[in-house]
Amino acid sequence: MSILFLVVFWVQAVLAQLPLPSPPFLPPPAASGAQPSTQSGIPNPQWSTLLGNLLYFYEAQRSGRLPSTKRVPWRNDSAVNDGSDVGLDLSGGYYDAGDYIKCTFPLSFSIMSVCWGANDFGRGYDLANQTAYLDDMLRWSLDWLIKAHPSPRTLYVQVADANLDNAYWGGDLGIPQVRPSYHINDTSPGTDAAAGASAAFAACSNLYANRNLGPSFSTPASLQNSTYADILLTHARDLYTFAVNASGGQQTYQTAASQAGIAYASSSYGDELAMAALLLAWATDSSEFYSQAENYYKQYSLRGTNSVFNWDSKTPGLAVLFAQLANAGASFAGNFSGWQAEAERYFDRILNGGGPSFKTKGGLLWYPGDSDDDSLNPALNAAMLLTRYAQIATTQDKKRNYLEFAQSQLDYALGSNPMSAPYIVGSNPNSPVNPHSAMASGGNDIRNIDTSPPQEAYVLYGGVVGGPDKNDRFYDIRSDWPETEVALDYNAPMLTLAAMHVLNDTTDPFFTHLQAGAFATKKPGGKPCDAVFPCHSGISKGAKIAIGVVLPLIGFAIIAAAIWYYCRRKQHSKV
Repeated sequence: MSILFLVVFWVQAVLAQLPLPSPPFLPPPAASGAQPSTQSGIPNPQWSTLLGNLLYFYEAQRSGRLPSTKRVPWRNDSAVNDGSDVGLDLSGGYYDAGDYIKCTFPLSFSIMSVCWGANDFGRGYDLANQTAYLDDMLRWSLDWLIKAHPSPRTLYVQVADANLDNAYWGGDLGIPQVRPSYHINDTSPGTDAAAGASAAFAACSNLYANRNLGPSFSTPASLQNSTYADILLTHARDLYTFAVNASGGQQTYQTAASQAGIAYASSSYGDELAMAALLLAWATDSSEFYSQAENYYKQYSLRGTNSVFNWDSKTPGLAVLFAQLANAGASFAGNFSGWQAEAERYFDRILNGGGPSFKTKGGLLWYPGDSDDDSLNPALNAAMLLTRYAQIATTQDKKRNYLEFAQSQLDYALGSNPMSAPYIVGSNPNSPVNPHSAMASGGNDIRNIDTSPPQEAYVLYGGVVGGPDKNDRFYDIRSDWPETEVALDYNAPMLTLAAMHVLNDTTDPFFTHLQAGAFATKKPGGKPCDAVFPCHSGISKGAKIAIGVVLPLIGFAIIAAAIWYYCRRKQHSKV
């Protein structure tokens, strides 16, 4: 018995996460975001606080049994029986956005992005004293993904029915208990979801194994644990093999689990395969994985793509990572100048307005379609990639231009915009106060989300909202999910950008320039024009019907009058 106890104790010790700070970090009141820092130098206190707030948001999104160390006082244990319908424990993990579904595909992208950024600019977490919270956040994600991958060729891709979940608006104690679990397997595969999860495990294995990207970048965040890194790498390998060799072939995951595609339908899987192979090459120092990544890049015609970088589209990040690995002198990598050329082709097109993206009048990078439902996310993801790649750009001019453009997008999100609104909840008195979050709202009347209650019950500190419309207008309406919903992937690029500024910036974030009331003087009246509030011309339906009836009658009368006049003239001409 004593030997078993020692074995268990040893396993817990080698897997143990970093101890959390005592006393814990807690977000300060929003009013503090309007006060300039009283000290100069690195780390800047305001950037450090912002980084802490962004991590705090993830804790507010937790599902399952919450630990004694929880910092969000209004959150409760919830959905503790997830997975019981399939005989598994799928409790834990994160609620994806403003509701209560748990989705593997966007979660995988989010933590892949965070782990990649914590490798590039990881010392920023150390300087801000947030590395333990980073570790805590990542393990809450990764430990759930491990549960969701119970065997080499089975992956659970969603918990809860999106339609049922969307019909519920209320707190975490009343979540509907019918929460089905959806999966992919060898005969009904999901290439994109399996490869995406593989990429997440591989990226985080690299972080926990302290595999850095060379002197052009920071040292990784100090959360190394080789045993945990090996566990993550095993799951990464198994999922990649599943994605590539499933007996059911290759297909998008919603083909196998249609319910899982309601919220996050995937458009393809070639980019996920390439990203997984490339991250595995980095994790294993393998020329074989690297060659496979190159082959996927060619096979799926990913070169020349000008798409957005997000949970469904990883292609723009591939050239950057290819270039980073070549620059770092990885034994398996090569063609540094070629990957630089591809990355710079993509970025130069953004900076020069070559399409499909453009800048709004207020300066926000906008991708038609992708930006319509969450305008800040494409812009912040682009800023993150630009900031990362600028460190290895071909010329100093390009480095400067890329960093300036990235800074403009970050400043826009932090309040340098026509609304004078920093789009991070609780960061400043002008931040959004009505995030679309069933948990934080405190209401339970789905028919009156905006007014029940009149004021949001809880401050969802650190939540990055969807953002303004293409006319730079932000209405801060709780039911208007395109503008006010929060989500796991919305925070991911902001974490990397904030960590970079903790590491390098002595000046405060832009929002410290904004005093209380700035947004109130610019907030537009009326309603937006988006997926929640259909576009309107200001003319009522009845008036439109009347116009439709009257105009043809007027036209007929004019034609009749013209004929009468013509006939009268002919008669007079004969006289």
